[in-house]
Amino acid sequence: MLFHPSKNPVELRVIHLNKSQKQRREDLMEATQGKAALKQLKKTMAKKAKQALKVKSKSKKKNGEEKQQVFVLDFDGDIKATAVKHLREEISTLISTANKGDEVVVRLESGGGLVHGYGLAAAQLARLKDAGLKLTVCVDKVAASGGYMMACVADNIVAAPFAVIGSIGVVSQLPNFHKWLKSHDVDYEMFTAGDYKRTVTVFGENDAEDRAKYQEELEQTHELFKHFVNTYRPTLDVAKVATGEHWYGEDALKLNLIDSLQTSDSYILERMENNEVYALHSRQKPTLAEKLGLSQAAEATLSMAIDKLPDALARFDLDTRLNILK
Repeated sequence: MLFHPSKNPVELRVIHLNKSQKQRREDLMEATQGKAALKQLKKTMAKKAKQALKVKSKSKKKNGEEKQQVFVLDFDGDIKATAVKHLREEISTLISTANKGDEVVVRLESGGGLVHGYGLAAAQLARLKDAGLKLTVCVDKVAASGGYMMACVADNIVAAPFAVIGSIGVVSQLPNFHKWLKSHDVDYEMFTAGDYKRTVTVFGENDAEDRAKYQEELEQTHELFKHFVNTYRPTLDVAKVATGEHWYGEDALKLNLIDSLQTSDSYILERMENNEVYALHSRQKPTLAEKLGLSQAAEATLSMAIDKLPDALARFDLDTRLNILK
């Protein structure tokens, strides 16, 4: 259980990617070339590992450096950035256990969404840097709008050649049913305290002042977005890229929106050559009912039964003692 207790606590799974990769390589070698070839491979790899250990030991004594670890997190963002629920837990765990100078690689995929949701997600990534950890964000498909707000926090942004990057802008749209309601003789009334508690509405009549105020709010949000990007990527020409446009990887590199072109798989394999790499995956621990595959109604019934169980046991114990005393 991690930092936000509930009836369904978050549980964390850690995978040592070096060991997983080694096992897959050995399985493939045995399947394609036989056990003799696998035996020879193991002997060669053991010899290389021994030599590498000697070199690292000498380097550590000479430079006084600790071995760096690399931790891999995944963020697959929806419009509400709900994945931040698990991201914050993983980051809190890393901050409390990783050493300064260790690297965190976030495989990020998101087309953006709600400002406050992605603002929180970006702030979570900033915690890693504040703790002295190196942050790399890898984008294989898309990091746009709120997704790029998160990515720009990184020390290093790596993107695949055709990944969609950018979209530094703000958009809001809503339907208005005022004319339809009016044509059906339906009145709509709204009461507020405060001149700008509500500006444009879905059901009311929006006037020029309402629209102007709402546009002003969007512009303010855009300015905050641009300031945030400029804070973390000061060498980026924000005025040039904060038009709401997006670019593919190669063009994004030319504009300095990213730092290099590479897939996340390639980058992580490179890090595995000289470092121990661990992938962290957290999930909401399933309830007993979920494990049994019960419906929500059945789960509620089971939960009520479990809650009443202590009372039932107590009554059973009392009845038993009464029977014995008779």
